[in-house]
Amino acid sequence: MNAVTAATSSNPSYVALVGNPNCGKTALFNLLTGARQKVANYAGVTVERKQGIAQFADGSTLSIVDLPGTYSLNPTTADESVTHDVLMGLRAGEAAPEAIVAVVDATNLRMNLRLVLQLRALGKPMVVALNMMDVARAHGLQIDVQKLAAELGLPVVATVAIDNSLLGNWLSRWTGRALENGREALLQAAQQALKNATPSAMPAKASSQVEPDHLTLQKQVNHILSVAAPLAPRVKRFNHRIDAVVMHPVWGLVLLAALLLIIFQAVFSWANLPMDLIKEVMTTVGEFIRAQMPEGLLRSLLVDGVIAGVGSVVIFLPQILILFFFILLLEDSGYLPRAAFLLDNVMGKVGLSGRAFIPLLSSFACAIPGIMAARTIPNWRDRLATIMVAPLMTCSARLPLYALLIGAFIPQRSVGLFNLQGLTLFGLYAAGILSAMAVAWVFKRTWMKSAYQPLMLELPPYRMPNLRNLLLGLWQRAVIFMQRVGTIIFAVMVLLWFLATFPGPPDGATGAAIQYSFAGMLGHALEVVFAPIGFNWQISIALVPGMAAREVAVGALGTVYALSSTGEETAQALSPIIAQSWSVATAYSLLAWYVFAPQCISTLVVVKRETNSWRYPLMMAAYLFALAYLASFITFRVVSALT
Repeated sequence: MNAVTAATSSNPSYVALVGNPNCGKTALFNLLTGARQKVANYAGVTVERKQGIAQFADGSTLSIVDLPGTYSLNPTTADESVTHDVLMGLRAGEAAPEAIVAVVDATNLRMNLRLVLQLRALGKPMVVALNMMDVARAHGLQIDVQKLAAELGLPVVATVAIDNSLLGNWLSRWTGRALENGREALLQAAQQALKNATPSAMPAKASSQVEPDHLTLQKQVNHILSVAAPLAPRVKRFNHRIDAVVMHPVWGLVLLAALLLIIFQAVFSWANLPMDLIKEVMTTVGEFIRAQMPEGLLRSLLVDGVIAGVGSVVIFLPQILILFFFILLLEDSGYLPRAAFLLDNVMGKVGLSGRAFIPLLSSFACAIPGIMAARTIPNWRDRLATIMVAPLMTCSARLPLYALLIGAFIPQRSVGLFNLQGLTLFGLYAAGILSAMAVAWVFKRTWMKSAYQPLMLELPPYRMPNLRNLLLGLWQRAVIFMQRVGTIIFAVMVLLWFLATFPGPPDGATGAAIQYSFAGMLGHALEVVFAPIGFNWQISIALVPGMAAREVAVGALGTVYALSSTGEETAQALSPIIAQSWSVATAYSLLAWYVFAPQCISTLVVVKRETNSWRYPLMMAAYLFALAYLASFITFRVVSALT
C-alpha cells in the first residue's frame, strides 16, 4: 500500500502537500507514504506531482500528493503552475484536493508563512506541518507551537522528516524504534481535516483574487513571529565565513575545479578493486558455462551474447556509484546551489540563466531529469536553450564507454599529484561542459534571442550529509543501472546476438561467422559512412543499439568481438582486444563522438513531451549527430597525423 501510485479521477479524495521549495516536502512525503522519492538540499528537485498512500495502524489509508514547491499562488514557472492548477482544480479529469498540508521550514518562518497565509485564504481544510524542528532546536530557535496554531487559526504539528544526525539514524535502527518525527500526529490531523471537508462550491479563480497584497502579508507574518517565535529574526541560518570562500569569484572557482578533479581521480582509483572482482566473477561464470554445456546455439547465446554483452557493462557499476557518491554529498551539504550562483556570471556570458545550472547538473546523471528540471526556468526561450544543450552534459551512461577506452589506451601514469586516467576523464567532462556553453552561445545569438535573466534562487543552509539519504541515493542508482542491464541492455544483447549469428556462414567461409550475418552486413554498410572518422564495422554495429541507451554500446562491442574472436579469445578480454586492434586515433575519435553522441530515443521522447512538438527533438538529434561527426573527423585526422 506504500507504493507511489498514479492519480485517478475515480478516487478524488486526497490531501496535498504544499510548501516553499526546499522545505522538506518530499522528505515528509517519503515519511508519510514509505516512498523513496529523491531528496536534495536545494530547490527544484520536485518538478512533477507524486501521489502515494499513507497507511494507519488500523488499516485505513489516506491518499497524499506531493506538489512542486512554490513561493506563492501566482505561478511564474511551469512547475509552480502544476501546483497552482492542482490546488485550484483546473486540471482536466482531476478534482481539487479536499485538504491541504502546508509544509513549513521551521528555520525559515519569515519566508514560509507567507505561503501559508495565501493557502489559508483558499478556505480549504488545512494543517500546518512545522518541519525541520530538530534543525530549529539546534539553532536555538524556540517556537511556541500552540501560539502559532492560535495565530494561524489552524492545527500545527511539529515534524522531523529526516533526522540529520548520524546518532539518531543508528539509534533508530539498533533499537528498532522510530524517532519522534510527528508522522502519526500529522496523519491524524490530516485525516481529521479531511473528515471536516465539505464539497466546495467555490469556483476556480485566479490566484491573484485570493492572494493578499505583499505588504499585508508581511505585516501578518511579522505579527505572528513576534507572538510565536520572537527570536526567529536573530537566528543565523548561514555561515558567512564559509560562503566568503565558497562563493568568491576566484577562490570559489578554484575550489570547484579542485573538487571535480578529486571526484574524477576517485572514479578510477577507488574502483579498481571492485571492478577486478566483478571481472573475475563474470570470467568464472563464462568459463563454467563453456565447460558444462556442449557447443551450440544456446551456449553461444549465454556466453557470447548475455555474459559478453551484459558483463561488459556491469563491470562499470563501481565507477558510476563512486561518481554519484560525491554528487549526493555535494547535494546534501548545500554546496550545489552556491556553485550555481558562482557560475551564474559565466553562464550569463553565453546567454543562459543561472537557473539552468540545476537542470544541467541533473543531466550529469541522465539528460531526462535534467530536461524535466528545466521547468523551473520561467522564460520559455531560456528554458528551450537549456533543454537543447542538456544532452551535452556527460551523463552516467557515457561513463562505461569512457572507462573502457581510457583503461585500454591511457596508461596509469602519475602527472604530479594526479593520475593521467583521471585527468583524461576530467577533460572529457570539461569538453562536454564547454561544448554546451558554446552551443548555448550560438543558439542565444542566432535563434533564441532573449534578455539575460538574473538568477533568483534561495540558498539552503549548510547541513551534514544524511547517511540514510546517501545510502538510499546510491541504492536507487544501482537499482536503476541494474534494471537497465536486466531489461534494455539484456534485450538488445539477445537481439544483437541473433542478428550477429544468423544467417550462418556459407560453405567454405574462412572468416568469423558474424561477418556473414545480418549484423555484419549492417556493419559493413555503415562502415562506408563512418570510415572517414576511423570507425570499423564492429564499432558501426555498436552505434546502432547504442541509440536505446548509450552504455549498450559497450555491451554491443563485447558481443560483436566475442563472436568475431577466434581461438581462446573471450568477451572478458574486450579491453586488450580493442587495444590491439584499434589505432589510438580511432579510440580518441570514438571518445570525441560520445562527447556529442546523438541522444538515446527515450531522451528525444521526453524532449517532445516537454516542448509539445517533434520539431525540437528532431533538431536536437540532427545537430548532435553533425557535431559528433565533425568532432570525430577532426580528432581522427589530427591524432593520426601526430601518431
